[in-house]
Amino acid sequence: MTALLPLLSGLGTGLALIVAIGVQNTYLLRLAVSARLRVVAAAVVVCAVSDGVLILAGVLGVGVVVERFPVAIVVIRFVGAAFLLTYGVLAARRALRPSGDTMRVEQDAHDDGAPVVSVPAGASAAVAATTRPSQAAGRTRTAPPGPVAPTMRVAVLTMLVFTWANPHVYLDTLVFLGSVANQQGVDDRWWWTIGAVAASCLWFGALGFGGRLLRPLFAKPLTWRVFDGLVAVVMLGFGGALALGA
Repeated sequence: MTALLPLLSGLGTGLALIVAIGVQNTYLLRLAVSARLRVVAAAVVVCAVSDGVLILAGVLGVGVVVERFPVAIVVIRFVGAAFLLTYGVLAARRALRPSGDTMRVEQDAHDDGAPVVSVPAGASAAVAATTRPSQAAGRTRTAPPGPVAPTMRVAVLTMLVFTWANPHVYLDTLVFLGSVANQQGVDDRWWWTIGAVAASCLWFGALGFGGRLLRPLFAKPLTWRVFDGLVAVVMLGFGGALALGA
């Protein structure tokens, strides 16, 4: 019982801190509705492991080092701001000037989580002719005339940048969570840490795998335009805040 209380406290504190609209959550949701299952799983692992490492480092006292070298946070802040602003501009461009293709996700009895990209009516016959039945996978795929879902490498690298180039993540995990954990006492702080790490695993797992339930909704081009518009607002907002030092 004594271990349960700090564990639940860490779980609640972790969820309260992480369940919010942010660049990491927004990008993970985009992957959930557009990428293959293994790509989503890799992104979830990157998020959960990164948070776990940072929280553990905070408990071990690394947050004190970060506070003593604020220049490092400043450098990370401007690098992160540049990346977020660039991604936000690209998202705004997708929302305002969408390409002719629509990423439509279909599921059948053999679905392994791979999105099927459909060619809308009016597409050229040359593009339509690229459709080939995939006997091994049990489905038919269509080569898209425009952008497709992120590959494993692109998704993982982008998620790493969104996670580690965000100075707020260091303040939230290394400094805040680390200090709160160390206030729990010598023994209870580790149970509290387990709860905080579990919160990250639960949240990112639910968002990544649960977000796939929204895939039928993204069969509509308008949904993608609205979502990209929201992504642009989030990315540009956070990027601008970082650049201004907010």
